[in-house]
This record gives sequence, C-alpha cells and structure tokens, in this order.
Amino acid sequence: MNVLRRPAVAVLAALTLAVAGCSVGGSDPSAAGGDTSVTFRLWDEQVAKAYKTSFAEFERRNPHVKVDVQLVPWGDYWTKLPTDIAADIYWTNTSNFGLYADNNQLLPIDDDPGWVRSVVSLYTRNGKLWGVPQLWDSIALFYNKDLVTQAGVYPANLAWDPTGAADTFLPAARKLTVPAKQQFGFNAALDSQAVVWDFVGSNGGTWQHGDAFNYADQPKTVQAVQYVVDLINKEHVAPSAADTNTNGDKTLQLFTQGKLALFQSGPYNLKNIQDGATFQWGIAPLLKGPAGRVSVVHGVAAVASAKTKHRDATVQVLKWIGSAEGAKPIAEGGYAFPGVTAAQPAFVDYWKKLGVDVQPFLDASTGNTFPAPVGPRVQAGGTAADPILEQIFLGQVAVGDGLRKAQDAANAATKG
Repeated sequence: MNVLRRPAVAVLAALTLAVAGCSVGGSDPSAAGGDTSVTFRLWDEQVAKAYKTSFAEFERRNPHVKVDVQLVPWGDYWTKLPTDIAADIYWTNTSNFGLYADNNQLLPIDDDPGWVRSVVSLYTRNGKLWGVPQLWDSIALFYNKDLVTQAGVYPANLAWDPTGAADTFLPAARKLTVPAKQQFGFNAALDSQAVVWDFVGSNGGTWQHGDAFNYADQPKTVQAVQYVVDLINKEHVAPSAADTNTNGDKTLQLFTQGKLALFQSGPYNLKNIQDGATFQWGIAPLLKGPAGRVSVVHGVAAVASAKTKHRDATVQVLKWIGSAEGAKPIAEGGYAFPGVTAAQPAFVDYWKKLGVDVQPFLDASTGNTFPAPVGPRVQAGGTAADPILEQIFLGQVAVGDGLRKAQDAANAATKG
C-alpha cells in the first residue's frame, strides 16, 4: 500500500493524550450508559481486515468498548473528511495531517519509544506529536532474476552518477533494455516516492525547506530530475511518460509481465508482485547515488479528533493500536511494516516463509532517508505542480524551466 496519497475546538492541555500511560483528563460521557462505540476510519481494504482481527481481540479484553471500522476508498477519503470529521480516530498521511493539526482539530499524543522513529518524526509538528504510527514503507529494488542473470547485471552493486564517471547503473539499464521484446531496464517515471525523491536525495538535493517547496533552487535536485527524465526520453531504458503519467501502475504491470528488469518500489507492492509474477524475483538495495543510498521513508498514522465525545475509550483504542499486540495482525498478514517496532519480526517472518528477504527495506529505513513533503497545504501544492511535472517527464518542457514553474505554482497553492 502506497502510503503517499482537512476549525474545531481548541485542544486544552488537560486533554493531551498520554497514550503510553493511557491517561487523559475528564470522563467519557457515553461510558455511563453502557457500551461505547469508537469509530476508526481508513482507506485500505486489505489492512481493514487486519484491523478487524485486531479489534476483535481488543473488544474481548474491553467488552464495553466497540470499534466501528469504517472503510472509505482513497478516491473519496479526503473529499469526505473535511465535511464529515465524525470519526473518533482516522488514518492520515503527511500530505494532509498538517492542516488538521494547525487548526486544532487533533489531540496531541505523547511519544512511545517503541514506535518507529522516522514515522514519529513525520507526524511531529510545532513540537508535538499528532499521530500513532501505524504503517511505514521505504524503498528498495525489485529485480527479475532471469533477466539480470542473462544480462550479467548484479542489482546490489548498481550506482548512478550524473557525471557518468562512476555510473554503473546506466550501462546495466542499457543491457537490460531490449526494444525488440518491448523490454525495459528500469521504472523511471513521475513516481515521487519510489523514484524521483530517492534520486534527489541520493544526489544531495532537497525538495522542501520548512513548509515551502525549494526544488527549483537546488542544482543537485535539478541534476537528479534531469537524469531520471533522460532515462526515459534520451536513453529509452524506461517506458514512455505518455504511458506512466496516466497509469501509475504501468511499471508494476510491466514488471509482473516480465517486461521490466528493475523495479524500484516499496513493500506496498510485495503482495502485488507475489500474486502477479510468474518468474523468480528478488529484492536488492535501492540505487546508490553520489550521496549514497537515500530512501524515502513514509508512514501512515492514526490521529484522534479533538471533537471526539468518547475520550477515554478513544485513548484505550489508541493505546491498543500503538502496542505490539494491537499491531500484530497487520504484520502477521504481510500487509505492511507496522509502526510498532516490536511487531516487525512478524512481517519479516511472513515474507521469509514465502522465500522473500525484506531486509533491504529495513536497511533503507535505518540508513540515510529523505522526508516526504509536509505542511498544512502540501497536498494543494503537489496538485498544482503535477501538470507541469508531467510535461517535464514527457519532454515537453526543459527540466530547469519546468521545475521553476512547478515550484512557483506549488508555493502559490500552499498559501491558499
């Protein structure tokens, strides 16, 4: 599951959630009348199954608290949430939580040392933590074992270099590209999380400073984007942006069809590849750049509405999903790396039993990482920039000029 994908009452100091100790001021007005129902909203159908398993055990231990899991598809999630923020607890990503936090719509949460540090950092804003880490993903390199063996390519050793001096990746991508078979070497595309930001980070560039986008101002960023665009339009070792701009799953489809040798992506595609590929495949570290291997690490957090009428019960549920026991069904089902570190071995074991070593994802998460954009209106900024970025990848606009236009549009949109 690709996790990158809105004025309420003020939060009083007495209401600060202390999830680790599960203490909160005040009482739950609905508790005196019997069972309390806490609503939990998310957008992923598969992970919803894991939560239902988890909450069944929670309800067995807490018979007077029921959890109503509400599934809202991704396409409707963010359009419904601003006008229907009735859920007590709901999933959020970094592109959207800042506006809620800045407008006092969330309850702040005390940190727990057992949570994944990178996700805690993503959801810390203005000195406060606003969400309980639920899932996380990093980036690694899936590869088709037959194709790389035939070409004599060793995926774990690949490095890219915009100067060409130490570039072992481009020669390999050329070997792996066979036009007569409609076979491509690599999934270069406007995929920010799996491709673009990782190249930028591994070249020493940045995408954002504070809440403002700054990619056009960074020569290293421009250089990295140029390299990726050239893989498509100059080197032709990646499919046309005319296909990938309009179909975000195009490169995944090509990989599972055996027509793409190297597929840089996250654990959110493990099940897709396991179900779709009929060939032997493996996972290697993501590409190394001049600044080393730098992966985007992103995560989903569960946040609590400041409007909840069931504070005590909400705290109980938050404490549960922030525990190893509560997170275990997500890990045991192989759905995602859980935000609770103690539950991670169950995810590793799930895939190990299937012959898949997910260690490259763990290594990427603990190495040099690149933050996904954050801020109260970062989603609006990305939406404004996307059409221009698409033109860049189509080769219709020069990279430097296009990034400048995209950055200007993005920052204007973030200002409302």
